[in-house]
Amino acid sequence: MTTRPGPQEAHVPVKPKHAPAAAATPDPYFPTSGDHRYRVHRYELALDYRPGPNRLAASARLSAVADAALAEFALDLAEFRLGRVLVNSKAARYTHRGGKLRIRPAKALAAGAAFTVEVHYTGNPRPVRSPWGGLGWEELTEGSLVASQPIGAPSWFPCNDRPADKATYQIAVTTPSPFTVVASGRLLTRTTRASSTTWVYEQTAPTSPYLVTVSIGHYRPVPLATRPAVPQTGYVPERLVPEFTRDFGRQPEMMAYFTEVFGPYPFGEYAVVVADEELDVPVEAQGVATFGTNHLGGGWERERLVAHELSHQWFGNSVTIADWRHIWLNEGFAKYAEWLWSEHAGGPAAATHAAAAHGLLTGLPQDLRLADPGRKLMFDDRLYQRGGLAVHALRRALGEDAFFAMLRDWTSVHRHGVVGTAELLGHASRYAAAPLGPLFEAWLERPELPPLPG
Repeated sequence: MTTRPGPQEAHVPVKPKHAPAAAATPDPYFPTSGDHRYRVHRYELALDYRPGPNRLAASARLSAVADAALAEFALDLAEFRLGRVLVNSKAARYTHRGGKLRIRPAKALAAGAAFTVEVHYTGNPRPVRSPWGGLGWEELTEGSLVASQPIGAPSWFPCNDRPADKATYQIAVTTPSPFTVVASGRLLTRTTRASSTTWVYEQTAPTSPYLVTVSIGHYRPVPLATRPAVPQTGYVPERLVPEFTRDFGRQPEMMAYFTEVFGPYPFGEYAVVVADEELDVPVEAQGVATFGTNHLGGGWERERLVAHELSHQWFGNSVTIADWRHIWLNEGFAKYAEWLWSEHAGGPAAATHAAAAHGLLTGLPQDLRLADPGRKLMFDDRLYQRGGLAVHALRRALGEDAFFAMLRDWTSVHRHGVVGTAELLGHASRYAAAPLGPLFEAWLERPELPPLPG
């Protein structure tokens, strides 16, 4: 069965007046990450990276606005060696320990004041420790990659590491010329001098720090479509090009279908990197997804990962959670995107996938509260499956036309914005013939698994 969105004329989206309150408070799962008293609106990163010794010499310039009077403020940054630290071009006092760079400007910043921060640093980047292993900058056999979700961004640049603090980025990476650099955004220039090449990327869409990425390796660019509506390119080790071309051959069709049901693709381009290593899971970033060699090989399990990562460009990257309690909004919609693609492409219907997921969850512990799973369970596989089921229940409650109109308007109203679960309830309720409170209560607030949506 092929799903088709219904008409939008009867559903007029309402623009949100403000971001969720959670966007201006510390993240309850990671209260020491970020500083909610200011907002960054632009990062300019200049990185000189030598893969052999894993050596990074870098500078970061941040343009920000103070939301409160600031005699001091903090950035998140791993244990690099610091050179100059400037605020508004003047030397500032600072301390740097425990992954926190605390800065005291020469003159206190007034509430509402725009300011700049410049940090120069060097060292050997390595992943940040977390309950899920190392996160962020990862050295490969030849090259490197970045996979930061949820708190790995400070492993390679100073940032206000909060998902709600979205900014634009310019990323310049200088590395030995045999290497290819892929980063978030559009490639502006590539300049070779002697044995080094500098790649400059610009990401103009607001981006959370954890969604910024860089990959460095020996890659061949592989265009995935001729005259695509959205440019799509793979960056793949030469020996894997035939396998990649086969396994990702349907991605342009996925892009066309998701654009139909989710709304316009929210960024200017989409890149897929296949790192020359095995990775636990693929990782989404803004406009980029990174896979491992073990994610090639064909079959539904690989194809669903391609769909899952692509759908995150709408759900998670453009429409971003205010804090990590709401991670089901990322993963539930991405899981359901897998089921929608299966249904559209002639595989099992979404209802069939939902039944299988419900059967699986029935035999597992009933201790996960989807709307606030807690840090320990935020990446539990049950969250993905139950999140997909919650979206399926919403589809059943709204009906086909209203559900797909709701989806398109959700990604339009909150394009490049910040949301929480309450925003989804308010938004979806405008498309419902009956109150959705009981459905959200059953699927999101209670740990017990509700019956399979009929």
